[in-house]
Amino acid sequence: MSQKNVQFTVAAHIAAVLGYRYGEDVTSAILAGSVNAEPTFVRRSIAKLAKAGIVSATRGKNGACTLARPPQDVSLLDIYRASAAPATFAIHDYDVQPVCPVSDHIKESMAEVLDDAQAGFEARLAARTLASLIDSIQLKERP
Repeated sequence: MSQKNVQFTVAAHIAAVLGYRYGEDVTSAILAGSVNAEPTFVRRSIAKLAKAGIVSATRGKNGACTLARPPQDVSLLDIYRASAAPATFAIHDYDVQPVCPVSDHIKESMAEVLDDAQAGFEARLAARTLASLIDSIQLKERP
């Protein structure tokens, strides 16, 4: 069974809350409650977003976060890259069996396929802004 990596979706969730509440200070406790995840995991995600210049964060008792730029100026690719999530696809690391031509060449051939798929995935993320994600959320809110 493959493992799921949620770093990107958690980072997008955090950014969406900050975009939804753009201009407000939001605590990491509120963000952790919204994500329903461990506060330390959420704080690590906030730190990655801050390092990428997507979020401004202050520490301490009165610490809070805000979106560092307007939601329309943040692409989902910006968030994906900031999250440091692993590539969407990966090649297995089983030993090559040189007696089998497929085993001998599958990794190299699949690398080309997966690189192409990853580029397409990233192009789609680049075309979507955080504002469009927030718009989608707001549309689903309405009766």
